[in-house]
Amino acid sequence: MQLLRCFLILEILSLALISPGLADEDSTAITAIGQALFFDTNLSQTRHQACGTCHEPGKAFSDGRDNNVAGSVSLGDDGASLGDRNTPSIAYANQIPEFHISASGDFVGGFFLDGRSATMADQAGEPFLNPIEMGLPDRAAVIARVRENAGYVRSLQAHFGDDVFADDEKAFAAVVESIVTFERSDLFSPFDSKYDRYLRGDYELSSEEELGRLLFFSQLISCHGCHLLDVREGGAEEMFTNHKYHNIGVPANNAVRLANGRHGIDQGLLANPAIDDPAHAGKFRVPSLRNVAVTGPYMHNGVFQDLETAILFYDKYIVENQRSGRNPETGERWEDPEIPETVDLELLQQGQPITERRVSALVAFLRTLTDLRYEPLLDK
Repeated sequence: MQLLRCFLILEILSLALISPGLADEDSTAITAIGQALFFDTNLSQTRHQACGTCHEPGKAFSDGRDNNVAGSVSLGDDGASLGDRNTPSIAYANQIPEFHISASGDFVGGFFLDGRSATMADQAGEPFLNPIEMGLPDRAAVIARVRENAGYVRSLQAHFGDDVFADDEKAFAAVVESIVTFERSDLFSPFDSKYDRYLRGDYELSSEEELGRLLFFSQLISCHGCHLLDVREGGAEEMFTNHKYHNIGVPANNAVRLANGRHGIDQGLLANPAIDDPAHAGKFRVPSLRNVAVTGPYMHNGVFQDLETAILFYDKYIVENQRSGRNPETGERWEDPEIPETVDLELLQQGQPITERRVSALVAFLRTLTDLRYEPLLDK
């Protein structure tokens, strides 16, 4: 498994250097700077963590480490601090819209699971300064580390002006822009999964995959309520998310809370400084299902290890006796939602109870959303 990841990382890094998605030489050069910064562990307090540590290219830009919590959350640069939310994959993050209110009054888009960073640039700069992530005290400290590398200095001056380091704020903005330019490259959103190839006529779905596809887009299963953006039902470059926010009744991850010592409730969207309405407590942005089969654990806090469990979880809102179902990972009844008051029952109670056959077919279809380079991970 480790050898496979190393191979994937080397392959992906080589692709990044020749990414065809950027039109002019200057953008290509800035992408190369951003790539170097993205993987530079010197830009953290103890020089052990980079953006690419928690967003590992060999695992679809999610965190592939166990961290003694079954991979549910990420470990900080200090080797001890644990987050409270699962690190989302940033593959296809360049497709997420900026945080905004839709015409229908829904909060849409934004970065981090609560949308607190409205744009990719806002998000890209935050981990450097987060005390339980990369842990540097301020932007000046980040730029001091950048200036240690003469190559960075020359490159940033060449593309952002000779005076880019005259002001730490300006230099920090250049660093962030470089990283975002890298993250906007085609490397992060190749759209080359079996599903994409199926749409182009280059792949024929198996009978199991086709059944899963039909179920996914049917009224029998409520997947489409959140995991469909294109009204044409899965057209080219479908993101398999509506980018909106919902409370689906996920329980707290008690194992993580025991490990990180956190107390209190994760308020989700309500933790976003732009939101003050308690009706949004417990809502999290709907993630894309692209690469979902290789980026577990699942839910905003990594409480479920298996994709099958995540699918079965929704069934508890549809079966007549909601307490009759059990979590297959624990053998116990499903735990109560962390914030029960705002659970979207109208959304969750759509569709019919799911059978084992349908779970199997849905998993088969979701596996077809895996990018070509990650298909070897499906059988690991």
